[in-house]
Amino acid sequence: MPILTSKADKADWLDPDEVPRPVVTYGAAMKDVGAFELEPHRHRKGQVLLVYRGALTCEVDGGLWLVPPRSAVWIPGDALHSIKASGVLEGYNAFVAPEVAANLPATCCAISVTPLLRELLVRCAHLPVLYEENDANGRMVAVLLDELARAQVEDLHLPMPSDSRLRRMAEAMIAAPSDRATLEVWAKRAGLGARTLARTIVRETGMSFGRWRQQLAVMLAVKWLAGGASIQQVAGDLGYESVPSFVTMFGKVLGTSPGRYMAERHAGRD
Repeated sequence: MPILTSKADKADWLDPDEVPRPVVTYGAAMKDVGAFELEPHRHRKGQVLLVYRGALTCEVDGGLWLVPPRSAVWIPGDALHSIKASGVLEGYNAFVAPEVAANLPATCCAISVTPLLRELLVRCAHLPVLYEENDANGRMVAVLLDELARAQVEDLHLPMPSDSRLRRMAEAMIAAPSDRATLEVWAKRAGLGARTLARTIVRETGMSFGRWRQQLAVMLAVKWLAGGASIQQVAGDLGYESVPSFVTMFGKVLGTSPGRYMAERHAGRD
């Protein structure tokens, strides 16, 4: 299978659902995708999308998943999803048929990628599209499935409300994350009472207003850090008055500092 690039012929792309193999793997290397977006679509096969360089977001079933370097997102078969990315992007996709996906998650999730899993995805992306299933190639694909089943889930998910008023509020907060307005102010903007907003966002996302905004901040921080922004820049763009307060918040959500988190994702990458 050729590695798709910014100049690749569309004929190089084959619908993974039409390929008679249990696992179909593609690679993609784009120097500058600009503002790249795939409209909502679905596959019969489940999809593992690994980001090697850059970062992207994926919306599935009313939730946003961020995929930073050295992480991946698992999208179950037939799940409606859309994908957005910008700038430099290098990644690998493995499409997994339902009959061999029994040990993979039933719902969408972000997963951490070990060096072994990363190399397996890269190696499999270079296999012929109709690789032999009963030789070393088939055994490598089987190991890939085993490693996917062992992958740890990461907390890079942002539930999105379905209520139209809260959805507009959420989109406004994503567009202007430095706006640190209180719940009361956001409720007034949404045409709701503060208590109604507080109750509704918990019901629709499972998070309080403050926790939801904190999760949004962490996801945007990871995305911007992956793009080369400094911790100081990110703290300012998120509306934090000081770097230490941002670092403390980041650590509470992901269990480590921003610098260490990104260092772990770049380690051994090149």
